[in-house]
Amino acid sequence: MKGFAALFLAIDQTTRTSVKVAALADYFNAAPDDDKLWTIALFSGRRPKRAVTTTRLRDWAAEVADIPLWLFEDSYSIVGDLAETIALVLPPAHHRSESSLSHWINVLRSISDSNDEVRKTTVLAAWDRLDTTERLVFNKLLTGGFRMGVSQKLMTRALAQATAKPEAELAHRLMGDWSPDTTSFASLIEADDPAADLSRPYPFCLAHGVDDPDSLGPLTDWQAEWKWDGIRAQVIARGGAVHIWSRGEELMTDRFPELARLAVDLPDGTVLDGELVAWDGASPLPFAILQKRITRKTVPKKLLAEAPVILLAYDLLESAGRDLRAAPLHQRRAMLDSLLAAGPQDSPLRPSPLIQSANWDSLRHSRSQARDMKAEGVMIKRLSSPYHVGRKRGDWWKWKLDPLTVDAVMIYAQAGHGRRANLFTDFTFAVWQGNELVPFTKAYSGLTDAEFTKITQWVRRNTLQRFGPVRQVTPHHVFEIAFEGIQESPRHKSGIALRFPRMLRWRQDKTVDQADTLDHLREMLAQYG
Repeated sequence: MKGFAALFLAIDQTTRTSVKVAALADYFNAAPDDDKLWTIALFSGRRPKRAVTTTRLRDWAAEVADIPLWLFEDSYSIVGDLAETIALVLPPAHHRSESSLSHWINVLRSISDSNDEVRKTTVLAAWDRLDTTERLVFNKLLTGGFRMGVSQKLMTRALAQATAKPEAELAHRLMGDWSPDTTSFASLIEADDPAADLSRPYPFCLAHGVDDPDSLGPLTDWQAEWKWDGIRAQVIARGGAVHIWSRGEELMTDRFPELARLAVDLPDGTVLDGELVAWDGASPLPFAILQKRITRKTVPKKLLAEAPVILLAYDLLESAGRDLRAAPLHQRRAMLDSLLAAGPQDSPLRPSPLIQSANWDSLRHSRSQARDMKAEGVMIKRLSSPYHVGRKRGDWWKWKLDPLTVDAVMIYAQAGHGRRANLFTDFTFAVWQGNELVPFTKAYSGLTDAEFTKITQWVRRNTLQRFGPVRQVTPHHVFEIAFEGIQESPRHKSGIALRFPRMLRWRQDKTVDQADTLDHLREMLAQYG
């Protein structure tokens, strides 16, 4: 644990990527295998589930620190991080521990199903054996909210330096359905067994955003296609079975039973990259219809009929077991088109159509019609590009539509967390319905630190009521809210929910009576929902 806590501190104290990677590489060279495996798991999102509620932790920490709960809560509002607040208020430990990271993770996992008495005894004993930084790390693991300022890509780079294995190979090894309970560091990283997991996907190739593609050179060097509003997925047909993985490395095979036939429709050793969309037989359905199936582990017949799903494929990553990612896109696409043309016509698989345009202006016109196609914009991919690991600038670009916008009134405010714990950053917005302001969305991003500071000062002077951490404020400020989509929602008083809402700008030039109406939102729902 000491080594991992030192790594945590080293990463937390720098913003330089090279320093973070070097610290990680040193750690991977020195740590025991079990700790290395858990470190890889933590950095790739495989965190242990929360073992204790935050309410209990607050109570226990205040008790051990011998301070009233209100003082702990005030401290928390200043620090902005619960794990750090607890680590700071606790008295010095009476004992020292030389136990490893994996030991402490197993300790907290062992109490996940215990009663409160056992949990409290175990947690207090741990606090009494760890120093401040170790407590901080332990608390973050305990709450299930462990995060560090390093991406999985940087972690993989450091692991490549420490093991002398190619970064791309390691990125592939770390994909798929594994956990420290199902593998070892040697099996995951060192074993020479590429067929160990037939279901394993490839790391996804990601795109950067572009505002104006004219600088990319002649359009003849590029392939254009729709940026579908669905779920990015890889379909893997290996060993007589089919596996479907989301971009977030979630195995979704059981959620889309209509795709099970691809185990037969596709030649063995085939991997496709594409977009899962709800399909009406001729074109995609709105994302809101697909969303009904995203969280369903099993799908009833009624929902299968209402929201049938197909894969719009746009890349071929593996053919007959051969990795094609290094081949140029134009070659992979030609092979994909041939593969799909030879398959059954009733297969739940379609090629994602290419957009034929003579020049950028023509493509710009096509992009303007994206919402009619149930797409978010246009993808632009260099014809000579390989299938990269992750996001690499230069070859793949996403040219998204400008977001939908609405002017709304701020009516509630709540403080943020972390470095913004002293600022009000989380706001609830409303629009007019007659003479009443009806709340319809929340947003917490889009303003500068200076704007958040200014609005925070105003909130403190204009609070009408307090509801725990939430403050009701005088309806006065109008904000332009940007969002990617709109849909019906019976869970909200407005009957409407937005996708990815954020504050585009603070409309200090508008008065409250100039904010939009619920009727306007319903018109947008009818047009874009």
